[in-house]
Amino acid sequence: MSTTRRRRFGLIILVIIAASGCLALGWWQWSRFESTSGTFQNLGYALQWPMFAGFCVYAYRKFIRLEETPPAAPSLSESITEIPAGLLPERPTAQTASDQPDPAMREYNAYLAELARADKAQDDQNRTTA
Repeated sequence: MSTTRRRRFGLIILVIIAASGCLALGWWQWSRFESTSGTFQNLGYALQWPMFAGFCVYAYRKFIRLEETPPAAPSLSESITEIPAGLLPERPTAQTASDQPDPAMREYNAYLAELARADKAQDDQNRTTA
C-alpha cells in the first residue's frame, strides 16, 4: 500500500469533520436568523457556511486529482519570458528647479532651501560638543 493511500483515510476524516462543522455553523446561523434577535447578517452567514463546506469537498477532490496526475513540469523555454515594451508605466522623473513651470512653486522651494540653510548654520553655531 502506498503512502498516499494511507494518508487518504486521514484526509477523508478531516474533510468530513470540516464540512460537518461548516454545515453545523450554517444551521446555527439559520436558527439565529429565525429567532427574534436575528438579522439579515445571520441569513448571510447561514448561506455562506454551506459554501465553505462545499469548498472543503472541492479542495479535497482537487488535491486527489493533482496527486494522481501531477501537472507536467514546464519546459525551460516556456518559463523564461520577457515583459513587452510599453506594458508597464514609465517611472516618473524628478523635477529640477528649471523644470518647474509654476513660479510660485519655484519661489516656495527657494524659501524652503533658505530656511534649511539658516537652520543648518544655527546648528553649527550652537554645537557645544564635537
